[in-house]
Parts: sequence; structure tokens; C-alpha cells
Amino acid sequence: MTIELTFTPDLNNGRHVYETCAACHLPEGWGSSDGAYPQIAGQHPYVLLKQLLDIRDGHRENSIMYPFVQVRTIGSYQSLIDVVTYITRMPMHPRHKQGPYNDFSDEYRQGKQLYQQYCASCHEDDGRGKDEARIPKLYGQHYPYVMRQVGLIRKGLRDVDPVMKGIVDQLSREELELIVNYVSWLEIPEGEKAPSAGWRNTDFY
Repeated sequence: MTIELTFTPDLNNGRHVYETCAACHLPEGWGSSDGAYPQIAGQHPYVLLKQLLDIRDGHRENSIMYPFVQVRTIGSYQSLIDVVTYITRMPMHPRHKQGPYNDFSDEYRQGKQLYQQYCASCHEDDGRGKDEARIPKLYGQHYPYVMRQVGLIRKGLRDVDPVMKGIVDQLSREELELIVNYVSWLEIPEGEKAPSAGWRNTDFY
């Protein structure tokens, strides 16, 4: 039996809840270019909600996040919906950290070929993912963060869909680096990115 609940997002509460998140993910939701924290701004709502619940329920290991996603900290499911909705409406960093090989390089072209062969069927050609299937957007994400996640998957330290796990295990580290490099150069749609890298979330300034 599946039980579905319907919530009406409260953006004012979402902003309030996000105050706790902003300490690490930044007020703009842009994370850090060294890959310590991902860019979460503009990510799909179902994707964000799934990750928060996976961490809460112990299905995804994240010792830093774990205390912050508990009911006693973040609140009820309503609060989760509120903060996720708030995050998805923030614009992405227009100049996130990209990989070392630009679109004029052989490495970029190799990464594109590998991506289209192994990744595009789920994450789409443009990296937009599929929200209802809980497949994240890839464009706009920091290169070091994605590389770190791929490394965790290879080591069995992050549980993912079996199809994703099979692909990561099948490819060499060099091939995965080429794919992640290509992904980091995917274009963010104009309507989803901030007007400049100097944009600030005025809810917090």
C-alpha cells in the first residue's frame, strides 16, 4: 500500500528553515567550489526531498547533514516541503566550478561521447534529469563535488540506483573523470541562473 500526502508549500517558513542550511550551502545555495558542499539552488524538488529523507532514514551516509534533517531540528514533513520549495526557486551560480577540459579539447569530446552512451538515457542529453523519477539535474554542479560522489559510489560508500552503480563500476576512473568534466560544462538554462556571480540572496542580507 502506498500513502500519498499533499502539502501546500509555505515559502516564508522555507526561508526560515533555510537559515540553518545557509551556514554551509551559503545564502544563495551555491555550495563551495572545492566540492565540500554541492550547489543545491535550483535542483529538482523531489530530488532534494529524497536526499533529505535518505539521510534522515540512514539510507545515505552523511554525518554532517544527519543532525540537521531530524524532526527535532528541521521539523515536520511540512517544513521539509517548505525548505525544498524555497531552495528550488533560488537561481544557480552562473559560473560554478568546471572541470579542466573545455569544449575545444579532445577530452571534452570523449566525455561527451561517454555521457551520451552511458548517462543521457536517465539524465537527458542536456543534463536536466527527471524530477518525478528522482534523477537530479547535473548542469550547474561543481566538478569536484560530482567527482567526490562518484568516488564514494565506486567505494560502496554511497547507495544509488543499481543501474547507476553498475555504470560507475563498469567504467574506469579516467572515463568517469571525462564524463564528469563534460557534465560540468553543460549549459545552465538562462531562466535558471543568477544574472551574475555577484548576485546575493536579499532574504539574508
